[in-house]
Amino acid sequence: MGKKKQAKREARHKAKQLVDADIDVGHGVAAELRHHPVVQVAGALSEVADQPPMVAINLTTIAAGLIAQDARLTRTGVRMLAAHGLATLVKAAIKHNVDRARPKLFASREAHRPTPGDRDEGPQNSFPSGHTAGAVAVARAVAREYPGAAVPVQAAAAGIAAIQVPRGTHFPIDVAVGALIGWAAEAIVARVLPAAERPSSPRP
Repeated sequence: MGKKKQAKREARHKAKQLVDADIDVGHGVAAELRHHPVVQVAGALSEVADQPPMVAINLTTIAAGLIAQDARLTRTGVRMLAAHGLATLVKAAIKHNVDRARPKLFASREAHRPTPGDRDEGPQNSFPSGHTAGAVAVARAVAREYPGAAVPVQAAAAGIAAIQVPRGTHFPIDVAVGALIGWAAEAIVARVLPAAERPSSPRP
């Protein structure tokens, strides 16, 4: 029993050290860069990953596929919408149960620690990054149907994720967990909605 208690204490201590480092990095980067014009422009562009515009993009993709009678494009839009929807549900559930002040508030260290709570206020909902979760889920959904587009769409998602720390909206851990949520959400959707098999190229 003593060893178990010791192991728990050590785990809590390491977790505290990790969060402290996360807070230090988040504050340091945000303090240095959040007012830089490039960061402000990139941050504004990253708002495309907010829920309303992302849902609009997903629905537009479905509509375009239906109008063009393109089954692959329609399926891509459905996959995007489903992956984004699942990622949104998961991140919303976590945000509803975890309070964490955003880096740009520069509040007390305790306020920046993820703690159980139900404050439904944007400034207190830093954990996890919804923009990252949505961007990763949608990018992976597109890449699932269009492998040739994997590099640009996933690079765009990575850019959206990366800018959240300099702009002071999220700590690194928030972004990492958001990316994991997006990845897992799309993977679950892929199990339910497998990508169509590609026709093999004729041999010469």
